[in-house]
Amino acid sequence: MAAPRSFLWTRRIFLTLLTAFVVLPVYVMVSSSLKPLEDVSGKFEWIPSGLTIRPYFDIWETVPLADYFVNSIVVAGAATVLSVAVAIFAAYAVSRYTFRGKRVFTVTVLSTQMFPGILFLLPLFLIYVNIGNATGIALFGSREGLILTYLTFSLPFSIWMLTGYFDSIPRELDEAAKVDGCGPISALFRVIVPAASPGIIAVAVYAFMTAWGEVLFASVMTNDTTRTLAVGLQGYATQNDVYWNQVMAASLVVSVPVVVGFLLLQRYLVAGLTAGAVK
Repeated sequence: MAAPRSFLWTRRIFLTLLTAFVVLPVYVMVSSSLKPLEDVSGKFEWIPSGLTIRPYFDIWETVPLADYFVNSIVVAGAATVLSVAVAIFAAYAVSRYTFRGKRVFTVTVLSTQMFPGILFLLPLFLIYVNIGNATGIALFGSREGLILTYLTFSLPFSIWMLTGYFDSIPRELDEAAKVDGCGPISALFRVIVPAASPGIIAVAVYAFMTAWGEVLFASVMTNDTTRTLAVGLQGYATQNDVYWNQVMAASLVVSVPVVVGFLLLQRYLVAGLTAGAVK
């Protein structure tokens, strides 16, 4: 049965407004990044009178953007790898085994997502400072400390998501692997992990995107040498002026890795988010 014309027109109008709502900010960013500073500082013009790509070269000189890139890649990449590795083992144990405290563990893992991140900021800061004073291990102001910080809020969601995905995989696959002589760990990596690859990729994308754009903890837990991109963009604002064209250019450059990765892994991300939701 064909949909009513009123529904079709309502859908077209809604999708048009939604597209404009998404595209217009991107257009403002792109056009502003291609304008001289004096044009950006004045009244906004929808059709630029003069275009220049100079801001895309200046962003690397105004602030050490390349160093921030390296810090973000190292921190986000390490947090992603650790989050996925730990979540695979934890989710497999929760999904396939019964042990004392299993329900308490799952409820605790999920309940951590209820609290805002700022509640953990001061406790983590004090813990890192005390560990540094007691052992000499510099977690505060280091990449390692920031990686551990990101695990505190990416790992619980990763475990919960992979547990639901592993539950959707038939247990007969485990039994068939055991018949073939595989132990629990061998069955996990030879059978379960390949079958759960969409869910694992979805978890990896989530962990990377969360770490890549995080600002709150990065602004407190880093220093001038370990600063990430999300915090480093503040360097384009000085006491005398704000380089808006460079801010827009740097924001677009920073978004490229995440956008490209999302487009390449989109089908795996959608499959991973939906397959484990319904058994």
